[in-house]
Amino acid sequence: MLSALSNSLKVKELRQKIFFILAMIAVYRIGAHIPVPGVDPAKLRELFSQGQGLLGFLDMFSGGALSRFSIFAMSINPYITSSIIMQLLTVVVPKLEELSKQGQEGQKVISQYTRYGTVILGLIQGFGITLWIKNYGAIVNPNFFNIATIVITLTAGTAFLMWLGEQITDKGIGNGISIIIFSSIISRFPSAVSQVVASLRAGTIGIFNLIIFLILAVVIVAAVIYIQQGERKISVQYSKRVVGRKVYGGQSTHIPMKVNQAGVIPVIFASSVLLFPATIARILPYDWAQTLSNALSPGSLLYMIIFALFIVFFTYFYTAITFNPREVAENIQKNGGFIPGRRPGRSTAEYLDKVLTRVTLAGALFLAAIAVLPNILMNLTGLQFRFGGTALLIVIGVALETMKQIETHLLERHYQGFME
Repeated sequence: MLSALSNSLKVKELRQKIFFILAMIAVYRIGAHIPVPGVDPAKLRELFSQGQGLLGFLDMFSGGALSRFSIFAMSINPYITSSIIMQLLTVVVPKLEELSKQGQEGQKVISQYTRYGTVILGLIQGFGITLWIKNYGAIVNPNFFNIATIVITLTAGTAFLMWLGEQITDKGIGNGISIIIFSSIISRFPSAVSQVVASLRAGTIGIFNLIIFLILAVVIVAAVIYIQQGERKISVQYSKRVVGRKVYGGQSTHIPMKVNQAGVIPVIFASSVLLFPATIARILPYDWAQTLSNALSPGSLLYMIIFALFIVFFTYFYTAITFNPREVAENIQKNGGFIPGRRPGRSTAEYLDKVLTRVTLAGALFLAAIAVLPNILMNLTGLQFRFGGTALLIVIGVALETMKQIETHLLERHYQGFME
């Protein structure tokens, strides 16, 4: 592992990408400590001292920026919500579906629509959060100008993070948005550990409960890595072709069909979808809205059930976008290949779809179980650790994906990668 890290710094291009990512994360973390003007810090500390449930979950995704009410308080959530809406619309709106099939140019147009949607959702969510803290008296002078300044500042912060994520994707390694969320969660790790140590010293939790929790955490991490790396290999054979005096084909290969084809995207999507209505409901001055917000707070029974169902849905949805059995079957047929025991064409596509459905079900159920299991364990052990199942899946998933991309760069230059 250490030699692989050393090798990654020997490649100039890869070294520049790594340093670029670290620089962008540093910019993000600095911005997370720049406060929005016109907000009372003392009132905010009093509000977030209740910090569990919805507030704690939102604060985790923003890396503590929400509790400090910095310019990045909304984090990247409006962008994720806008991306989900655009992907869903791409399936049902013919014009968007046509754009998605036009390659890079069509994707640029869709990305532009996603950016517009991010700004609109950012304004809505920023206005909602501003009214929310206003109700708690956390705005120093709640006139129109100050409220408008706070809303615009929050929206600008989200737009900047969106740009930052795109820069990391283009010039760095891996998905920029996922890396931003990854850094947000990791930044909360030291305070979470100190909180556990303080609770242990105060006697609010027992050492036995802590040991059980740590053992289960290690088992869960190992299981997540195992499933993330797991794949179903479908054998494909290519017939021999004679072109002039040369013989082509005749080899046997396989299609790697991953158990978790969608990666950590379903977890991020499901979290964002549930957080948006819960956040809006929390600011409405109605009893039913507060009841709905409490019911959708992370850790509640209703939240865990809906969260698990959303994870299963988005796993199938994202897998359907990234893996098309019909296109794969057509490509195999065009190259003179076939799956043993299956006719080329429609029969192959149906077989691939059948296998994909079964494999994806296993991956989706596993993701859903891991996402809600730590919350159940925390309720049983009484140990309130901020790294729940959602955070754990995101951290491990992003780390594995980034390692794979670094390994690809190393193998291209004949260096030893992370995994042998």
